[in-house]
Amino acid sequence: MSLITPSSTTHKPSHGKGKFGSRKAETARLYAHPLPIVFSEKTDAPSRIQSILSFLGLSLSNRIDNPHCEGVFDPYTRSVWVSKSEDVLVLWRRGFFGKGDLSRSEPSWYTRQLNIRKSGGKQMTSEEITAKRRAERKQFKADRAAAIAAVAEEAELIFATEGRVIAPALSGPAIPSAATWKPSQAPSQDSSSSNTPENTTQNDDPLVTPPTPTDEELLDPLIDVEHLQLTLQEAFFLLWTLECLTVLDPQTSEPMSLQQIWTSFQTAHLPPTIKPQLQFDNPFLINYMVYHHYRSLGWVVKGGIKFCVDYLLYKRGPVFAHAEYEIFIWPGDCPDDRTLLRFALVVCPVYEDPEDQAKSNLNLENSNPFPWSWLSTINRVNSQVQKTLVLVYVTIPARSRVPLNVLQTPACLAHYSIREVILRRFVPARMRD
Repeated sequence: MSLITPSSTTHKPSHGKGKFGSRKAETARLYAHPLPIVFSEKTDAPSRIQSILSFLGLSLSNRIDNPHCEGVFDPYTRSVWVSKSEDVLVLWRRGFFGKGDLSRSEPSWYTRQLNIRKSGGKQMTSEEITAKRRAERKQFKADRAAAIAAVAEEAELIFATEGRVIAPALSGPAIPSAATWKPSQAPSQDSSSSNTPENTTQNDDPLVTPPTPTDEELLDPLIDVEHLQLTLQEAFFLLWTLECLTVLDPQTSEPMSLQQIWTSFQTAHLPPTIKPQLQFDNPFLINYMVYHHYRSLGWVVKGGIKFCVDYLLYKRGPVFAHAEYEIFIWPGDCPDDRTLLRFALVVCPVYEDPEDQAKSNLNLENSNPFPWSWLSTINRVNSQVQKTLVLVYVTIPARSRVPLNVLQTPACLAHYSIREVILRRFVPARMRD
């Protein structure tokens, strides 16, 4: 059993009051399916039979809806590109697979452009809401610093004119707080739009009202140039485990066979100086082993480079809440402990036979003992964002025990193992009891 297992409690959409409750209900409806494959009930059966089966705890939900998406393999970026808008929508809304190449996460470039053209920026996407919060936070810090400087200047003036020494109050009605502060004016466009990759084509600052589009701009058709980028781990999980993705060859645009995909994905993760060959410590095998492990347990696995880790784990998805766990991947199942929330996983590869590591032409990170200073740094960074660090050890099978010909098929993954170890930061003042 794995240490990190999603709660079996059924999540019911919370219908709050007003606009916020309706937005949560709409989000729960759009992202109701955890995987692209959907099991739908038969509707041709009589209602009497359906009611009897429902009373017995049975159903006729044996019809499988498989979307069969298509993507093009790109060995240079180590990803699979999905360009069809309907496939992009299905893969993102049913399991949050991939990332928009012109967006931070959700492929929302086309929606943002339509928002600017038609609605004037009134209906903001998740990226625009994040940009607005960051701009407001930046303005709040500037206003608070200016208020503190004004209080200190007043104290110095009193000391110079009256000779009295007073301690400037750094709290009170004169100093704005995060609970009472409100933005007085919109931040400048130059300070915010330069931080976004689309600054040359759009105004990304949601606090600045964009110019009203002309009739010619509204008549000009908008082409969606964004595509969904799937990592090789996500693509292989979709095509091998779920069988809902077809990968096309970039040269011939013909569907690739499973054997071709299996070999090409491993070759893409090897440095160009290394001769392509099948080996147990291939980075693709190690990364996919971890990705498949947590996806099979029901987690939504996303990249975690923002917190110096390789993966983030979401219980339902990034649109519902922040990531509860983070994974920093290295190549071995763990006890269940649901009292611990918000994990950051550092995955470390471990060779079953030390001689294999000495003969390997790959220098895998964290395969050797890492310094405590580095581990303390990663632990402190994730402690600040309320995430517990977990070391995930992936054991690489020994060549003396397992022959190399097993690497010809994905069946070789059965020879790998995963172990997890929780690492907590010790705070003496808080952990006396």
